[in-house]
Amino acid sequence: MRLNELKDNIGATKNRLRVGRGVGSGKGKTAGRGVKGQKSRSGVSINGFEGGQMPIYMRLPKRGFNKPNRKSWTELSIANLQKAVESGKIESGVKYDEASLVSAGVIRRAKNGVRLIGSGKLSKAINLVISGATSGALKSVESAKGSVLIIDGSTTYRAKGVKADKSEKVSKIDKKTAAKLQKEKSDTAAKKVPAKSETVAKKAPAKKAPAKAKTAAKKAPAKAKTAAKKAPAKKAPAKKAQVKKAAEKKD
Repeated sequence: MRLNELKDNIGATKNRLRVGRGVGSGKGKTAGRGVKGQKSRSGVSINGFEGGQMPIYMRLPKRGFNKPNRKSWTELSIANLQKAVESGKIESGVKYDEASLVSAGVIRRAKNGVRLIGSGKLSKAINLVISGATSGALKSVESAKGSVLIIDGSTTYRAKGVKADKSEKVSKIDKKTAAKLQKEKSDTAAKKVPAKSETVAKKAPAKKAPAKAKTAAKKAPAKAKTAAKKAPAKKAPAKKAQVKKAAEKKD
């Protein structure tokens, strides 16, 4: 056999159906589209048309949401846990995490975490370190004097029909208003700071410290002049004594 002799088995491939090639071809005239009309034309999409009324797919409500990145949990029931205890896969007094449960053969894989579910009775006290557990499963383990440590504390489980508490949640509008108020406060504070410095600068020359120095300098010579005037007034008795001495000499 050669490469140019390779071919598919008989019946594996068929030629494309060529429509509209005469009545004798079996798909001539209307080319398998029936008779004339809108459906015989190309580019028409009326599969969901119901005669002008609201279609059924628009009348029905849309509920539910498929989260694309949701976590996938491995569920471990109390019944399967009891079977593992009876078979000797699990012993009491030993802490079993998700990896050790897989190695012991209790579960096949851990996925994003192991979640303990169900209720019942356990014959031995078992210590588990897993991602989550229901309230009934916790009671079953604790009644057997065991313990369950939840390592994924960010995941909270609510009872069926109980809505989440969103009282502490802040909406986007409130965040925007709070940001605007904070910006306005900062702007007003920035405006007030230079105003205070200007008032301080204006008040500083109002004290007129040099003026006091000038008045002190003016008062100082005035005092000196008055002191000089008063000083020779005291020397008057000395002149009188000289005059008396001169009169005595003449005598």
